[in-house]
Amino acid sequence: MIKQLSDIELIEHALNGNQGAYVDLLNRHQRYAFTLALRFVKNREDAEEVAQDSFLKAFRSLASFQRTSKFTTWLYSIVYTSAMSKLRKGKLDTSSLDDDEHPIIVEDASGDDASSGIEFKVRGEYLKKAIDQLLPDDATIITLFYLHEQSLEEIATVINMPANTVKVKLHRARQRLRTQLELLLKDEVKELL
Repeated sequence: MIKQLSDIELIEHALNGNQGAYVDLLNRHQRYAFTLALRFVKNREDAEEVAQDSFLKAFRSLASFQRTSKFTTWLYSIVYTSAMSKLRKGKLDTSSLDDDEHPIIVEDASGDDASSGIEFKVRGEYLKKAIDQLLPDDATIITLFYLHEQSLEEIATVINMPANTVKVKLHRARQRLRTQLELLLKDEVKELL
């Protein structure tokens, strides 16, 4: 059995000239970086560009990584900053998010019934649609907290806000998410009747 290196070990190897270690680090976190970028820019091509730029910035600044937080927290703060810079420049089309390649997957905790698997997929699609309707900050906080399982402190580091502010924003984002889900489901019920 081959031991998988930690992020810190990969960083050490990369800093010592092992480019393969950085490639392993990139492969480990590229989907999360892409997903976070996509939450902001709402366009697959631009999200890929933001994620790629972020990894390039991370590689150039790897020696400055302090190791006081997780690598993912540091990387996500770079992705967040890069995406916000792109959005401020107004160079991105933020009209739609159609991410069938990276869907939100809701785990089927109930078991073996095929119809329940379909139900969970449908729930995931509604959740994705509702998140897409949120403001970028709300979508990011929800994504980081629930899908990427980041702590409030880690999210605070990523978006450069105090943890208490993140906690309040998360609470409000949950309320807005609930409202969006209710609107989506109400419209779906009307279509069925």
